[in-house]
Amino acid sequence: MKENPKRKIPRRDLLRLTIAGSGAVAVGALLPGLAPAQSVNMKDKRKARYQPNSAEVRDFYRVNSYPGAR
Repeated sequence: MKENPKRKIPRRDLLRLTIAGSGAVAVGALLPGLAPAQSVNMKDKRKARYQPNSAEVRDFYRVNSYPGAR
C-alpha cells in the first residue's frame, strides 16, 4: 500500500478533538471566578481579643476546677 506523504487528520479524530475542546470550554465557564479580598482594618487586627474577666473565661476555669479562679 502506498503511503501518503501528507498526513491527514481522520474525521473521527477531528470530531473527538472538537468535542473535547467544547467540553473544556464549558467546564471553564462553570468554574467560579476569583473573589476580591476584603480590606483589613489594622486597628481591629491589633486589638486584644482575649478578655480575662469575661464570663466565658471565668466559666471555663470554674468548670474545669482550676485553683484560684473564683
